[in-house]
Amino acid sequence: MTTPSHFSPDHPVPASQRLFGAGDLFSLWFSLGIGLMVLQVGALLAPGLGLAGAVLAIVLGTGVGVLLLAAAGVIGSDTGLSSMATLRLSLGSHGARLPAVLNLLQLVGWGAFEIIVMRDAAALLGARTFGEDSVWNSPLFWTLCFGALATLLAVSGPLAFVRKVLRKWGIWLLIGACLWLTWNLFAKADLSDLWSRAGDGSMSLAVGFDIVIAMPLSWLPLIADYSRFGQRASRVFGGTALGYFIGNTWLMSLGVAYALAFAPSGEANALLLALAGAGLGIPLLLILLDESENAFADIHSAAVSTGLLVRMKVEHLALAIGVLCTLVALLAPLAQYETFLLLIGSVFAPLFGVVLMDHFVIRRRRLPGSVEGLHWQALLAWGVGVATYHVIAAQAPELGATLPALLLAGVLHALLSLSRGRETARA
Repeated sequence: MTTPSHFSPDHPVPASQRLFGAGDLFSLWFSLGIGLMVLQVGALLAPGLGLAGAVLAIVLGTGVGVLLLAAAGVIGSDTGLSSMATLRLSLGSHGARLPAVLNLLQLVGWGAFEIIVMRDAAALLGARTFGEDSVWNSPLFWTLCFGALATLLAVSGPLAFVRKVLRKWGIWLLIGACLWLTWNLFAKADLSDLWSRAGDGSMSLAVGFDIVIAMPLSWLPLIADYSRFGQRASRVFGGTALGYFIGNTWLMSLGVAYALAFAPSGEANALLLALAGAGLGIPLLLILLDESENAFADIHSAAVSTGLLVRMKVEHLALAIGVLCTLVALLAPLAQYETFLLLIGSVFAPLFGVVLMDHFVIRRRRLPGSVEGLHWQALLAWGVGVATYHVIAAQAPELGATLPALLLAGVLHALLSLSRGRETARA
């Protein structure tokens, strides 16, 4: 029997099970906008841009990113379909297989990456608190713990997790942790001095914007897996955009400020230890636990993507993929697949430029007449967008590649569709 959180990924969620309101989606995306990686991205921006420049990049990049992310979420609520199933509407049933496979690969990698981030942070804090020889400093111990936690959450499904955990008490713990870290910063740092201090110029505002916007856009291939449980498009858009914008902007800005005030060396470990000094380390511990929700989303969506390729229940696939992510985290050197993850991720920004243009402008939120075969104009526009991304990244990285590739792919798809429509009318 199918549980409410595990409907078939290629069939619409029935209206009776679309239970997420704006508050549920706000809680989910506020939580997913928070994490250790968000803090570390803030620290990455700090030296080159300074506090004022980094905050500007964060606000602009997150603001543009969440508008695109929330718009992609509306596609899920309009159709009731999972993210990869919605791609069939734009690319055709055969054309959607390639992004489904790429999405599975990147999500397994990112799930393992999240477990590694949690493991390393927990081991560092464990060694600091209990000593180098303690079990709390064991990478094996923490990998198994966080792998098991993320897998358990993924098997339980999004409805159970969001409504029973996040909405009831998880969101309040996270807000409390962010408030405590903010208070500690104001109490111990001279923010007026940090604000007036310029960055060293090693990073341009455009590059900072591109780094920041990559965070919300990295969720584009996943969002409909959750928004398909949304009640209304307006609530999906508002809850998603507001939740992610507040969470990501708040915590990334804290990462910038803490790095400049307490960890000027720029090392990730120095930043973590500085954060651990606030509130006996409890706020950082809560954020560390919240990172497991990012791994949950990766594992659950990987299972949903796989469900389009093989006929198995999503909860069974989530269990298998959770075990796989844990094994990858144990065995694979991080340096060898981080570049691979970024390379695969580069294909999804232009892909969703095509998808957003197709759904909102070309089809005006209506279902297509047919999803069979290959929609060549969409695939061509996607390919040109991917090529554009890599040309800009290689030749003019200071411009930022994400947004230009997304916009070009979308515009090209609209032009090709218009040309095809004229040819059809003449025939």
